[in-house]
Amino acid sequence: MSRGGIAMIACLLVMLLAAAVGGVMAWNAVGGGGPEQGISLHGFIALGLGILGSLVVGGGLMALVFFSNRSGHDQAVHEEVTRRMPPDGDRG
Repeated sequence: MSRGGIAMIACLLVMLLAAAVGGVMAWNAVGGGGPEQGISLHGFIALGLGILGSLVVGGGLMALVFFSNRSGHDQAVHEEVTRRMPPDGDRG
């Protein structure tokens, strides 16, 4: 791996750590984590399923974007729209 790749991974890990620390500090600043504000087992299950579902939907949509781009569908639509547009001088 190149130096640039290693530097990028290191920067991303530092940003992830900073976001995690900031989140914990914010949670504690508003009084989170106390016994009266605990999350039950059902809450953790719902949270986990929500995160997993979001990742599946996001990954699926990204896969559709890449598939559409590689299959040529996007290019065909772009060419059709370009063909139907009037020349630049005729607008407005």
